[in-house]
Amino acid sequence: MAGIIPKNKIKGVDICGSQDWCYIIRSDLGCYMRSSNFHKGSDISIHDLHPSCRHGDHYIADPNYFYIIKGDSYRRVTDLSEDTDSSVETLRLSCRGGDHYLKAFVWFYIIFQEKGTYRKTVLSMMHPLILHELELSDDEFTLPPECRDGLYYWGDLGDFSFLKLNSDWGVQYYKCTDLDRDVCTEVYSVHPDVLNFLPGGLSITNGPAFSKWVNIKSVSNDRLTPMKWEKKVTKRVGYNKEMSSQITRNWKIAASSTITSGDLTGLITSAQFSYSAEYGGARVDAKTENWNEETEDEETLSFELQPNESLYVWQYQLGLGSESVLFCKDLKFTDQPNPPTDVPLPSV
Repeated sequence: MAGIIPKNKIKGVDICGSQDWCYIIRSDLGCYMRSSNFHKGSDISIHDLHPSCRHGDHYIADPNYFYIIKGDSYRRVTDLSEDTDSSVETLRLSCRGGDHYLKAFVWFYIIFQEKGTYRKTVLSMMHPLILHELELSDDEFTLPPECRDGLYYWGDLGDFSFLKLNSDWGVQYYKCTDLDRDVCTEVYSVHPDVLNFLPGGLSITNGPAFSKWVNIKSVSNDRLTPMKWEKKVTKRVGYNKEMSSQITRNWKIAASSTITSGDLTGLITSAQFSYSAEYGGARVDAKTENWNEETEDEETLSFELQPNESLYVWQYQLGLGSESVLFCKDLKFTDQPNPPTDVPLPSV
């Protein structure tokens, strides 16, 4: 089943939240998404991710700062696009090695997913020299069973949220008002406009990726004598603009952003093709091609077919679901109805 790539399978990708906003960090795309509501797909905007803020192991947000954890240290900034007011500090020993980090209420949570436990602390989580009278001990608490298999975890002012893929209902996120008391009261679906930005999300909104040779023309000589065949073959080359534009149709690109809607669509689509089949990908590197907007090219083909001989014209296409998105410019010719076995794009 196609699905969202978990946080532990892709570097520099995370979800964090703070008060009125939730953020999806995509270091691989060089940008992040901001939305006021993942369920409604409200107020979606895309912003640049500053090079110094990319490729973190974990991202945390609160009303004033973003925290980017790499290894045993963290970077604190007020703006992910500009690396504003940045400072780098060291994590306390007991707060290292977590699988997920988030902030909810006044607490920082560190989740050790494989062990099914978590720790929580107040301000002293970050700097080793800061002590706080409300700091808890380094004890680990049991993570409620229903909260253990999340793909991503994040918090906001008063909730603890995590994302799951449900075989019956698709991608959903759960809100817990009190992790300590195992109170998980709200479940929401994720809006398609948000899903499209998550790694693997296109396989859910549009269908799994495919890459294959498509027969665009064939001819057979049923005569008893040789036959000369000459025709103009029309082929589509480039990317399907109509389908591609649907991916970003409700996204607002921030005025300060250096990326365009078209560039972003290309990056997200190419990334989807590179994923494994487990996450709706095709393990094909589409970034090696320069994909321009789709055009129709005519090519004149001339062949002499012997009696009982056939000709098959093939084009390599990549798509999502049942619809082709990218059309390669090169054609292949065979005398058999079976498609070619070679792949013209590098594998991942």
